[in-house]
Amino acid sequence: MFEAGAAILNERGLRTGAGEAFAAVSVQWVRSSAGLTSLKERLIAAGMLTGQQIAAQLGVRRTTIGRWRREGRLEARICNEMGQWLYAPRQQRSSDGRPPGERAALGATDNSLAGGAV
Repeated sequence: MFEAGAAILNERGLRTGAGEAFAAVSVQWVRSSAGLTSLKERLIAAGMLTGQQIAAQLGVRRTTIGRWRREGRLEARICNEMGQWLYAPRQQRSSDGRPPGERAALGATDNSLAGGAV
C-alpha cells in the first residue's frame, strides 16, 4: 500500500521535503510522523469487518467468505500490503436466508420450515 501511495504522490508531481520522489519508506514515515491512521484502521472505524468477523456474522467458514468475495457476493476491499481484506457488514439473515422480520411478515400460515426442512 505504501508503494501505491508513493506512485500517486509522484504522479501528482509532489516531492518529499528533501525534494526527492516519494518511495514506500517515505510515505510510511510521513504517515507515522503525522500520526495518520492506516487504511485498515479507517475502514474498521467506518464499520468494515474482518474476514473472521463477517464469517461469524454469516455463520460460515472463512474459506467460504473468500470464495464469496471472489464471486462478487460480498463487498470487500483490500486494506494493506499484506493482502488482508475487510468486508462491508451484511444484514443479519435468519437460518432460511431471509432478512429479519420477513418471515413474520409472511404470516402464521407459512410452514416452509416445518420439520426442520430448509
